[in-house]
Amino acid sequence: MRFSGNEVNQYVYKFSEGDASMRDLLGGKGAGVAEMTKLGMPVPEGFTITTSACVRYFDDGGKIDEDIKSQIFDALSELQESLGKRLGDPENPLLVSVRSGARVSMPGMMDTILNLGLNRDVVEALGARTGNPRWAWDSYRRFVQMYSDVVMGLDKSRFERAIDDLKRERGVESDTDLTAEDLEGLTDLFLDEYKRQVGRSFPADPVEQLMEAVKAVFRSWNNPRAIYFRRMNSIPDDWGTAVTVQRMVFGNMSADSGTGVAFSRNPSTGVKGLFGEYLMNAQGEDVVSGVRTPQPISHLKDQNPEVFDQFTHIVDKLELHYRDMQDMEFTIEEGKLYMLQTRNGKRTPQAAFRIASDLVDEGILTQEDAVCSIDPKYVTALLHPQFDADALAQGTLLGAGLPTSPGAASGRVVFTAEDAVEWTKRGEQVILVRLDTTPEDIVGMNYAQGVLTARGGMTSHAAVVARGIGRCCVSGVSGIEFSEDAEGNVVGCAIGENVVHEGDWISLDGNTGKVYAGRIATVPASISGAFGRVMGWADRFRRLEVRANADTPRDAEQAREFGAEGIGLVRTEHMFFQEDRITAIREMIVAANEQERRRALDKLLPMQRADFEALYEAMEGRSVTVRLIDPPLHEFIPKTPEAVAELAAQTGHDTAYIENVVDELREVNPMMGHRGCRLAITYPQIARMQAQAVVEAAINVKRRHPLWSVSPEIMVPLVVNRCELDYIKQQIDQTVGEILAHASDVTMVCQIGTMIETPRAAIRADEIAADAEFFSFGTNDLTQMTFGFSRDDAASFLDDYYDKHILDADPFMHLDRKGVGFLISRAAELGRRTRPNLRLSVCGEHGGDPESIAFCEELGLDYVSCSPYRVPGARLAAAQAVLGRRAPVRR
Repeated sequence: MRFSGNEVNQYVYKFSEGDASMRDLLGGKGAGVAEMTKLGMPVPEGFTITTSACVRYFDDGGKIDEDIKSQIFDALSELQESLGKRLGDPENPLLVSVRSGARVSMPGMMDTILNLGLNRDVVEALGARTGNPRWAWDSYRRFVQMYSDVVMGLDKSRFERAIDDLKRERGVESDTDLTAEDLEGLTDLFLDEYKRQVGRSFPADPVEQLMEAVKAVFRSWNNPRAIYFRRMNSIPDDWGTAVTVQRMVFGNMSADSGTGVAFSRNPSTGVKGLFGEYLMNAQGEDVVSGVRTPQPISHLKDQNPEVFDQFTHIVDKLELHYRDMQDMEFTIEEGKLYMLQTRNGKRTPQAAFRIASDLVDEGILTQEDAVCSIDPKYVTALLHPQFDADALAQGTLLGAGLPTSPGAASGRVVFTAEDAVEWTKRGEQVILVRLDTTPEDIVGMNYAQGVLTARGGMTSHAAVVARGIGRCCVSGVSGIEFSEDAEGNVVGCAIGENVVHEGDWISLDGNTGKVYAGRIATVPASISGAFGRVMGWADRFRRLEVRANADTPRDAEQAREFGAEGIGLVRTEHMFFQEDRITAIREMIVAANEQERRRALDKLLPMQRADFEALYEAMEGRSVTVRLIDPPLHEFIPKTPEAVAELAAQTGHDTAYIENVVDELREVNPMMGHRGCRLAITYPQIARMQAQAVVEAAINVKRRHPLWSVSPEIMVPLVVNRCELDYIKQQIDQTVGEILAHASDVTMVCQIGTMIETPRAAIRADEIAADAEFFSFGTNDLTQMTFGFSRDDAASFLDDYYDKHILDADPFMHLDRKGVGFLISRAAELGRRTRPNLRLSVCGEHGGDPESIAFCEELGLDYVSCSPYRVPGARLAAAQAVLGRRAPVRR
């Protein structure tokens, strides 16, 4: 598909022409610097090339249109005139940064180039003019390295090895210990390496450098890590990135120069107060890469109190203006402060609730704003277990670093992002252990249980990304030494005096920064305080009821604790797989006659009744919807000759008979075969037994708890027409009527509904509603049947669909509004035309997806049902759907 964007004539904006309201056009970075400029803050001058220019670039086959070029050159000319500097002028050179900036924060996913405009003539002139040749050559070698990587895609490890080799040769540990002569020689090595790999010399023309850099940043919108990040966060592929071109200010110019990253509140805990890190005599990538260990921002007060006071004033002003915790980048050039970026900061789940609650108390946010400020995915991450205190006390401490992202994680050690993905796909839990992480590691970090790095601080790449994706992370564990095999692959590491090999178990405590040997037991998370307060507000604002999919009392109790208002789906087949039931269900399946089948069902009846009683007890009077058995019977039958022989002995049939039954149940396409309501039509005894168990359980619980509202709800799966439902409903009504006739002390109504899981059921919903008191849209199967995709196999080809822009997202994760959504909307309309009080819900996994929940709210459905751990997030998303998930308005 082609990219589509706003058709606008203006593709380039000076900072003074923009503001924060133009985020979609200028990207987050461009809108941020424009807004800070508007507020009178010290921002280096520049201009932004819009996201629509990026869209146009891709539409035009990877070319920058002449009109866009003309606007870039005009903006550059104005910038040069206002500063009295020119690109490439040795006497008074202009140097710029070229930075990416999407409309939503994508930290580290796209590319940046610093120090653009340098060549040998300019470097030598700068060194002589400033009397600081070391700074000049350091800036040039950084530019050559970045340009080679970002623009030309050269292997940056060769450049990094050259730096390490030079430091070893000179006997120094830090880049800052290298002399001007060292850096000049290093730059020459870089230039030679560039020419060797590219086949031509490094470009000396700054205009060529600029245009190639702009194209490279546009291209970075579609690099693998950016694409993966967009899929993780449901960001459309056709938005594109803006490019911000800004006058360089240099944190590596002198001893009183520096650079840093800071937050207006602690992004791990949410505690109010300046939090961040900085490095003197450094550039920005030194802080985020973890190559050098930065200093806490509080130390800046001692080094330069005037700059520190100015910065804290700006931080307070920005947070109040944006009404949210801010993440800011700054540079100090020869004692003067410059602001390079501000954006709403990434934060841990715990911090998100603390910040939202505190901002309400501080009068900055309303309760509605606070609810809308939290990403629902934070909620699920917050519910993850923590280490058991007793088990932790017995753990063997390997080392400690910085607690850069909270949580508890245990896993087997792997040393590459690729291995993290591969090992996880084969069922292993892994901890990714690295010297430091880079944006290319995003996929592996997402697959890993946790991340451990030897280098880096609280604002390093590993820290920021881990917090954003909800992964436990410990960074800056000093003293880790990696060992390699003959081919240069890391195979182990020493943490202190302990050696850890690939595949060994370790545990990370992201709350303390400690690293332990082995696998440490965890306990469920405890949630209270700010979490409970904000969720209370959300419950007040939402309209949709939130239920849970639960099959066991433990799941039901967990769901109730997380705020579920009932069970929207009990999958009864899950109960049959328990060891004490599987034999009885198999006896029923292989029964040779009605008598044998009845005998087997009589064994199952008390078991099912006890199951349902336990669920009713766990939910304490809340609604419980029980689905009749759904999967094909072949899923329950024995698979091995030994199990077949055992079943033959248990049932009194010979082995040949059992094998024949097994063969008869085998289907070519079982998920569209003899399953769902079709089982109840072939074997109505099953439906009657399950209905009896449901209602008798409800009566027993009602007798024990007369004040509870216990109303059984029975759901028939996979219907395609009214006749199917009518036949099964007659079986259930007859059974229920006989039971209630003998329970005169209990007043009870049993409701019967159906799952809408097939396109035909959706388009004939008006007929089906005549016999159904509720519809529950089983969106897992409805998506399968609408797309013709198997949800178990689609992953093998969906990547190709994403790469070719055929699909933007997995339809099994986010409800397809145009296809599946249309069927749901039509079925809802038709069903309520027949039965105006028809209750409607979604009970597939889409019931926990915020985008899908917003769609359910638009349609006026009554409730969503999802897995227990997704219930709190669904509650929050339901409130945001009512409120429009609006962002707090700036002041």
